[in-house]
Amino acid sequence: MSQDTPTLFEWAGGSEALNRLTQTFYKKVSRDSVVGPVFKNMSPDHPAHVAAFIGEVFGGPKTYSENHGGHREMVMHHLGKHLSEEQRRRWIKLLVDAADDVGLPDDPEFRSAFMAYVEWGSRLAKMNSNLGAICDPETEPMPAWGWGVPGGPYKPPPSGN
Repeated sequence: MSQDTPTLFEWAGGSEALNRLTQTFYKKVSRDSVVGPVFKNMSPDHPAHVAAFIGEVFGGPKTYSENHGGHREMVMHHLGKHLSEEQRRRWIKLLVDAADDVGLPDDPEFRSAFMAYVEWGSRLAKMNSNLGAICDPETEPMPAWGWGVPGGPYKPPPSGN
């Protein structure tokens, strides 16, 4: 990718767009019978914190890491929540609906990267929600998502392994 290629954060519309996304999303969540109960004690700042997290993952400012503890802290918020597959799928549906409602870019390349992160992140959240152990901060780096696999959190192992 050239240096002129915008980050997913920039392509999405920056902090303003991601804050609109999470505000709209959590309004939907609060009215939803499947995922609403999980967030019933959510602080009023929660949508802004999640917007900052997504923004950082998508190549924006490191606001979440600097002010809220980074990926390890996000993982910690999910421990013991015992999320179900039904809740995970509803969470995705509501987030995609919110993305459409607020006008996030709908070009295939952006939506493919966005959905790849949403799918990966929601599966990780579900998995972590069912763990009893505390995660090790050294093993929980902030994901860095980009355009396609090379920008994602995992790289394929070298051939022959």
